[in-house]
Amino acid sequence: MTGLPTLVVVSGPPGAGKTTLAHAIARAVGCPAICRDEIKEGMAHASPGFVPGPVDELSVRTLPTFFGVLELLLRAGVTTVAEAAFQDRLWRPGLEALRGLARIRVVHCVVDAGVAHARMLQRAKESSLRRVHAEPNPDDPAVHAEGHNAFRRVSVEAPWIEVDTTRGYDPDLGAVVDFVSGRSPGGTPGSWLGRRS
Repeated sequence: MTGLPTLVVVSGPPGAGKTTLAHAIARAVGCPAICRDEIKEGMAHASPGFVPGPVDELSVRTLPTFFGVLELLLRAGVTTVAEAAFQDRLWRPGLEALRGLARIRVVHCVVDAGVAHARMLQRAKESSLRRVHAEPNPDDPAVHAEGHNAFRRVSVEAPWIEVDTTRGYDPDLGAVVDFVSGRSPGGTPGSWLGRRS
């Protein structure tokens, strides 16, 4: 144990099951989950007439708020799960600024583009909260697949685990919790657990 809290970064493309897994990890570990989309959805309540776009005003405000909340919690010694569909270019600077405050563990959520697209369409039907997020051509599976396959995962120097969320979790939630809690050993090249630089 280092005496530092743990920052569990849950990342992956839209529809990869990140938010559900982030909340499951947080419940199992006993800590808060800070989710980027939930922050933006909360901001929308105080922004009547807001119209989402690729780089809209709430998205711009959400980024520093997200990392500011993480910094506040980590400085208070709170182990925290952080979830967002940020690609490496957005994750990396925010995480590097937090490196001295926490032990970082990265959970990469992966799923086939078709599965992710179906999930996104389903949640848009089920939740009016999704209206605050701009998703380009949500009905076009080819456009979605192109963006999904071009996703650049967070690649800070930290232990990482890859979790396939297609049907449940592979590896299972217990193994993921053991990893983020530091109870499982490091992996070897080619295994599902290892280091990414």
